[in-house]
Formats: sequence, C-alpha cells, structure tokens
Amino acid sequence: MAAVALARGGGGAGAGAVVLSPVPGGHRRANSRRRTIRCFTLLDEQDSGLGVAQFKMSDFELCSQVSIGLAGRRDEVVFEAIVRNSESPLQNSRVVLRQLAGSHAQRRGRRALQVLRKLARRQYMYESYATRIHGYIPPHESGRECTFTLVHGYYGSYSLEQWLLQADWLPALEGKLALDEECVKRVGDDTTGGPTVSRQLRLIRMLMRDLLIGVNYLHSHGLAHTELRLENVHISCVDRHIKVGILGNAADFYDKSSNYRSLDGNIERRKLMIAFDIRCVGFMMAKMVLRELMDPSIFMKFKSFLTVENNSSSLREFLLPIIYKKTPAGSIGLQILDRDWGAGWNLLALMLATKPSDRISCLNALRHPFLCGPRWRVEPSVCIIRWGLGSTAVRITEEYIYGLHQRNRLAHFIDLMERLNPNADPKNWHALLTGKWRLLYHTGRQIGLTLRQAFPRVLIRNVYLNVFSTEDGNNRFSMESNINFTSMVYAHWPHDKSGKEGNLHICSNIELGRVDRIYQTKTVQEKKIEENERLLKTSQGQMRKKTSRRGRWRKVSKILSKETPSRLPVISLAASDIEVAMNLDYTAKDTSLPSNILHEVRLQIPQEMFDISKLVCGTYIDSRLLILRGITGSALLFTRTFES
Repeated sequence: MAAVALARGGGGAGAGAVVLSPVPGGHRRANSRRRTIRCFTLLDEQDSGLGVAQFKMSDFELCSQVSIGLAGRRDEVVFEAIVRNSESPLQNSRVVLRQLAGSHAQRRGRRALQVLRKLARRQYMYESYATRIHGYIPPHESGRECTFTLVHGYYGSYSLEQWLLQADWLPALEGKLALDEECVKRVGDDTTGGPTVSRQLRLIRMLMRDLLIGVNYLHSHGLAHTELRLENVHISCVDRHIKVGILGNAADFYDKSSNYRSLDGNIERRKLMIAFDIRCVGFMMAKMVLRELMDPSIFMKFKSFLTVENNSSSLREFLLPIIYKKTPAGSIGLQILDRDWGAGWNLLALMLATKPSDRISCLNALRHPFLCGPRWRVEPSVCIIRWGLGSTAVRITEEYIYGLHQRNRLAHFIDLMERLNPNADPKNWHALLTGKWRLLYHTGRQIGLTLRQAFPRVLIRNVYLNVFSTEDGNNRFSMESNINFTSMVYAHWPHDKSGKEGNLHICSNIELGRVDRIYQTKTVQEKKIEENERLLKTSQGQMRKKTSRRGRWRKVSKILSKETPSRLPVISLAASDIEVAMNLDYTAKDTSLPSNILHEVRLQIPQEMFDISKLVCGTYIDSRLLILRGITGSALLFTRTFES
C-alpha cells in the first residue's frame, strides 16, 4: 500500500522531456555533475478549452496510503489526494497525482494530453470509457531532474485484475456495478440473480461490451491503445463504465515516417495495430471467463500455445486437461464457453487468431452471439452454425455412454457438417490435413466391455491419426494410426483399470483426389409411402414435442435445402500397402495371449483405423475437426490435438 518507487527512464529529447547537454570540451569527466537542464512546456494554448486545469501542490491534501490498483511504473510516483481548493469544481473529490520523471514518463504524459485534444470532439465518450484527466501541475526543476504531475480521476482502490483475484469477486463486482434490471438490459438480458453460471456470464457480457465499445471508440478516431491489460483497467461505480487508462501510450494508425509513407503501408499498419488490440482484449476475456488462467504458470502455457502458431480454434482441446487438473470438480468458465453451441470458444478463437488478418473487429465482436443476451435476436452466420454443429457433436461424444437418441443426433450433425464443408478443394486439405488428430466417435458398430464377457479384457485409451506431408508431391501424405490400450488382467477390472500397457501402430501412404459423393435418392412413390407410415406411427402431440425440441436448429434448415443433395464434392483417399506393429509389455511364455489381445483391439476399434486402406474419402475438414468415411459408409469424427 506504499507509493511506487521512482526510477529514471532513459531516452532522448521530446515533448515534456529532460534534455541533458554535455559540458564543453568534447569529453565528459566521470565525476562531473554539471548539466544544463531545460524543461519543455507541457500544454499549448489550444488546450485551455479542453477542461484541463492547472493546479498547484497546495491545492491538494495528500493521503497517507496509495491503493494497490493504481499501477505505477518505475519512473512514476503515484499519490492519492483530496482537492481542498474551494474555487475548484473538484473540491473534496479524490484524485490521483501521477508524478512523472524521466523522458519516457514525461512523453507518456504529453501523449495523454495530445490524445485528449484529439478526442475532445466527443468528450462524453472520452469521459465514459477513458480515465479522465482533470489537469496537471506545471513542471518544476528539482536538483538534476525536471518533473511534472498529471491529475486524473480516481475509480476505486482495485483494478480489474485485483477484483478478479478476490475470493468473492462475483458478488463484489455485482455490488460495485449495482446490477438491476435496467442495467442488464444493456446486454440484452432482463433477469437478475440466478445460478452462478448465469450471473457470471451476465457480468462478463457487461464488462466485455463496455471494453469493446471503449476500444472501438479509440479505433474510430485513428488510435490504438497498445496497453490493454487487466491491471490497466478500472471500473467506475458512478457511471458503471470501464475506464481503459490515461492513454499515454496510444499510437496513431497513420505514421508519416519513411516506412509508412505510402497509402498501402499505412493501411497495413492500421490493420496490425487493430489486430494487436483485439488480441489483448482476447487475453483479458480469457482471464475473466477462465479463472484458472489467473495462475501465472497456467497463463504462460496458454500464451506459449498461441506463440508457436497453433490454431486458436483448438484452444478447448488444449485447455481441457489443464483445467480439469486444476479444478477436478468442474470449471464454471468451461460451462460458460460451452453454452450456445460453444459460442464463447468461437469468439475467443477469433480474437486470438494466429494471423492478424483473421482476427475479428470490435464491431463484429459486439454483434457476436456470445456477447448478446437472450432478448437480442442475432442471426448467426454460416461459420457460426458450422462451429455450433461441431461443438455440439464434440460435447455429445464426451458423455461416454451413447444412447440411441445420442447416436441419431451425432449421425445427423455429422451429415449436416458434411453438407456445410467449407473446404472441398484438395489444395485446402493440403494445408489443413497435416497434424495430429484424435478419434472422438465413429458411426459404425460400437463394441465395448459393458455388456459382454471378453477375455482378455482390453480397454482402449486413445486412438490417434497422424498425417505428415511427403516430398513426393502436394497430394501425397504419410498417414499413421496409433492405438493405445491397456490389457486388464485382474478380475475386479471395473474398479481397477491397471494392467499391461500396449500400443498398435499402423502406417501407410495416401494420395488425395477429388470425386463426387453420390446420394441414393428415393422415388416419389417411396417418399409417399414413407410419409404415410410416419404419420400413422407418430401422434400429433409427439410431433409437436419433436418440433419444439429441434427449434434451436431451425436456422440450419434455412441455409440447407430440404431435399438431400444428389451429390457432393469430397476428397478421395487412395492408400498404398500398410505396415502394422504392436508393442506390448508382456514377458510370459504363452504366445497366444498377444494374438488374443490384438483380436480384441481390432474388435473394439473401427476397422478403418486398423486397415487405413479402407478409408475411402474425406467429407469435412477445418482447423479443428475432421470427418472421414470408410468403405462401409461409417463416419469417423476426429479433433485436432497436441502433445501434452
């Protein structure tokens, strides 16, 4: 709770900087302290109409403590003070005095005043979403250095980071924002209270929308924030808005330097700076939703995953084991991101995309379904619907035990995804196919250990498909299937899953081509007979119930035609000879046990994973999911995975 320590920043001369001129003679002595100190004027005459006042230190009564949420730098000294000047409109108001020493610190102060002048046309927006600068204390010389002090608004003792670190942060923030029905209508909601998941989602929507509106306000005026972090953001309990700082490091989109003199160079600079701000907002959203990322070690893994150019659409697959290890009882953040077809993961992936050109803008983020409450009807795009189908299918596969209705829904979703395949060209597959894929589900026959007596008992762990590009050509790949399993030798195996670990490895070479998948169509007479039988078997009440159940998928039917297409373009997979190898931790003399284990493994896994040559075609691929079809017509659903 003490003031931040002061240290000089280095650097050259500039507005508000300290210029040190060497003593005459060409060489400076090590023990010489003679310097010529020159302080520049901080404000121009134009700034007098911006509501920026000039104060004196005698106008303030300094407080004995400084709030931890006032993030200070090494070249700043931060004070809290009460205005005691009876002639000031701020009398008895608490303000922050930020004393700046050194060229870099004074340049930030000067820049904050320049930004204020640039944003003065819409002063209401500036005061709503930025830290308000009340004025300054003129520079004065003190020994060897020149310092001046900014006077800006005080918005509480905690930054947003300190709020999130509190054990009772959710009710505390709700109390600070004084959430009521009028307040929550700003995010398209009309309810208050409810379960913790709903309360936290409502609060995150309010904070994220406020943050994006403030950042978009800067972008619309040709400025990038460049320093968006939780510790730089405060919440005002007066107007209930987020304050994004004093904007001392805000940068202009258009630079007149030699590197960006051309129009194309300035446009590219603008895109990169907007993308950088959006990435920072994405990191802030990730911390707000997933409290586990407040742990520095976990957040470092999170950032390193994105640094090595992994695709951000696979964040869920990467974070799931880490979060479950941190919170075995379940994470509220995961429930929030999984809601509404995984819309939260989609927004997070768009904000943290590896390529700056792929990141979402502030306006499009404000229109995203994740940030729009239930009262706002948002028509999802084809990309959102495609993402929702895949996310829902992945969630169903995680339920582990599949009933008939689950299997039917999965088959239906896989069929819809195949019809919405965005990459039907082999060139697109060449860029997306390489990598490591984990088998989630297959529509073929499901055989396990629950309803039968098997010997030996084999538990399938993970089934992976590794695809590597070869030097032979663009359409040639090396494909490897790895099946990890455990042979359980104990009688009480339902409670003890330990046993002999094993691995089955199959590899082959494949070549991609383009073909059409032909659907079998029914005659008009067959359709009429089928329709009559359906109407006889299904009552009117059951039909109404079924329609209400599928109401959330009505938007999909608007995009897809009602009739099944006669043909769709798919990618053919032509495989060469296969090689099979099995590794098993087994040293007994009985040679029949390994062959029985191999037979049991083949019985439980899809036959296409044992014999890669039976993979006929690829019907869907994106940066996250892959669907392959086998010779029997069954579909195999994969998700991209990474090394732990």
